[in-house]
Amino acid sequence: MWGQAAAEPTALTSALMRQRHAIGGIEAFIGATWSQTADPAFADCVRFRSYCGTAANRRLAKAGCLDILPCNYSQLGAMIRTGQLKVDVLMLQLAPADADGRYSLSLAHEYLVPAIVAARVVLAEVNDQAPWTFGERSLGAADLDLVVHTSRAPAAPPATPATGIERAVAVRASLLIEDGATLQFGLGGIPEAILSQLGDRRDLGVHSGALLDAAARLAQAGVITNARKRIDSGVTVAGVAMGGRTLSDYVHRNASVSFRSVDYTHSAQTLAGIDRFVAINSAVEVDLTGQINAEVAAGVYVGAVGGAGDFLRGAQHSNGGIPIVALPSTAGFGDERVSRIVQTLKGPVSTARCDAGVIVTEHGMVDLRGLSLSERIPRMLAIADPQFRDSLERAVHGR
Repeated sequence: MWGQAAAEPTALTSALMRQRHAIGGIEAFIGATWSQTADPAFADCVRFRSYCGTAANRRLAKAGCLDILPCNYSQLGAMIRTGQLKVDVLMLQLAPADADGRYSLSLAHEYLVPAIVAARVVLAEVNDQAPWTFGERSLGAADLDLVVHTSRAPAAPPATPATGIERAVAVRASLLIEDGATLQFGLGGIPEAILSQLGDRRDLGVHSGALLDAAARLAQAGVITNARKRIDSGVTVAGVAMGGRTLSDYVHRNASVSFRSVDYTHSAQTLAGIDRFVAINSAVEVDLTGQINAEVAAGVYVGAVGGAGDFLRGAQHSNGGIPIVALPSTAGFGDERVSRIVQTLKGPVSTARCDAGVIVTEHGMVDLRGLSLSERIPRMLAIADPQFRDSLERAVHGR
């Protein structure tokens, strides 16, 4: 196992891939991959397992080389501790030790914290360009079995600028976010686009699995202050940095950002204690009753069960919370265009309809909370693309 995204110790993972034939059969648990590690060519000796098919993991998924662990993100810590998700060797990217000899976990805590305890061997790439961050865990020399020193920029995220339709969705969704709200945001163009619409808000807070570049920019602009949070007041809480240089520079030696393990960031008890908690996530498709597929598109595993369900449920239980799933109403172009508001999901149910809240498209929004199935259908039809509304309604009524 190793850290995901910018937290991947690529000096170690690339060496492992080069030596895979000499080492023999390897099972690797990976998160979202931004490096060249997720290459189907390496599957001749490496069995890749992951909770997600995002970023470069899609190459593995398309090649049939990715074994998905379908679980809520909140379960990962317990699965590691009990050995259900076995970790023999953990590889980490660390920031250089401070004056007290403590190494920072830098860009990720999340499931790495329980893995540090469970692993038989811990290997570290100490990268002098990795930001030194504050969090619930640091490491000393005695915690590490091998240290390699490097100097390189952490892996960078793929460029995914928001489309015009995604920006239109973001404008609608942003209307739900008031001053003083505490935000969680998933990955992809939609959450980033929503954050980009919040420049006029005041005293926003952050409690999220992932921390994004757009959040760093809002904090630098004085929009995110965490001043109104009832717990972790004044502090942004996150599990992993999912950004580039902007985010790395922002979190470096910044005591107002605290990285925490998945047992805290995704805890139902923690989330329920956050007032006005707004969960911002996206999806592949949503059916007319509110069932959400965030995993499979066109038969390929592209997403994850992930933490969306954890955070949507958390927002349901938060005082004044709002669970948001925002997505364009269609996918594809021209004759290949299809509706993402559907009668029947083409993939699995990632989030049950009982956990659905506010669904937003460029055509409007609907709050499904408290609505029966018969009440949901016409409201969901109203936010579908007009081209597909008639066919969806005919399918519902069997004509």
